[in-house]
Amino acid sequence: MRHSSDSQVAHVYLDGHATMPLAPEAAAVMVPLWAEEVGNAHSQHGRGQAAAARVETARRQIAQLIGAEPSELIFTSGATEANNLALFGIAEAARRQGLSRRKIVASAVEHKSVLAVLDELAADGFEVALAPVTRDGLVDLAALAALVDDETLLVSVMGANNEVGVMQPLAAVAAIARPRGALVHSDLAQLAGKVRVDVAALDLDYASLSAHKMYGPPGVGALYVSGLAQVRPRPRMFGGGQEGGLRAGTLPTPLIAGFGMAAELAHMNLARDGDRQDRLADRLLEGLAGRQVLYIQNAAAAPRLPGSLSLQFPGIVADDLVGRLSGAVALSTGSACSSGQITSSYVLRAMKLSEAEANATVRIYLNRYLREVDVDFGVEQISAALR
Repeated sequence: MRHSSDSQVAHVYLDGHATMPLAPEAAAVMVPLWAEEVGNAHSQHGRGQAAAARVETARRQIAQLIGAEPSELIFTSGATEANNLALFGIAEAARRQGLSRRKIVASAVEHKSVLAVLDELAADGFEVALAPVTRDGLVDLAALAALVDDETLLVSVMGANNEVGVMQPLAAVAAIARPRGALVHSDLAQLAGKVRVDVAALDLDYASLSAHKMYGPPGVGALYVSGLAQVRPRPRMFGGGQEGGLRAGTLPTPLIAGFGMAAELAHMNLARDGDRQDRLADRLLEGLAGRQVLYIQNAAAAPRLPGSLSLQFPGIVADDLVGRLSGAVALSTGSACSSGQITSSYVLRAMKLSEAEANATVRIYLNRYLREVDVDFGVEQISAALR
């Protein structure tokens, strides 16, 4: 976090997988657009045209970040809507085009906004197959290849996992899908803005993005739809025909402008941010070890997002630790509570961790605004809470 004094740290935010702090530059772009520069991007008057220009500037900024053409980006309310538009939209478009393919293959560790849609599509007559992952969280490419066949319409594998930060081999996934004639989608919410991404080089047809995962505002995201994609998704929202007819509704110009600025900042600072965040992650691990804290790093051998850690603290219940630290350190787990019962993370279970191992795991992401003193404070608080 940002503080006025290095000597006083009251709270440290380590939950960047959930959401990122807003970049000050993004906030500065947004504020005037809610007041003195307010305008509907679909209006014909001067203010409306100025708002439309802001939207198109942001579209170019985001397209540059992922190696796309601006015309290939459809603004949404976030990655959840983008995933829904992609999966439901492709399935419905294929059905209407008379395509016989009715199979969708994904990894077992996809975000719930993908897995929940696949459940709905399965109930609607589509065949859904989930590829397993290794203990390090990487999709099993041999198993994926065995599942993808000539009936496969779409393969969907995320760019990076939201719990353990593991980056998936997307180019290899596309290389499996293409010979079978399958389309390729990736949820890039965690990946884009943190490492270099080129959707064309990765051979993606569709990709979902989220602003608040890359230091932009919550409430806005985008779906990349390749101009070469053989199937254009059917819209899920109807109205004024905005966004090329794929997503109706008045565009939130301030949010989109903030998204664009966050994307531009990420594009300029990818290498510097990544190196610094990895150094902070090393500092955190060294600090814990120096205080004789016993921990096990999940997916330690896998390629991970810079600054991303998934740590087991054997013998503890991670949710209790999160609660104990909540006043001083923000971190989280992948577990869920239902009817008073703690259910361990489906991601960690798919990685073949035991129930005890999964329930002892927390996720940490060290964002670009953290300093060494913040990390040291977090280490002290975590160590004290574990004691």
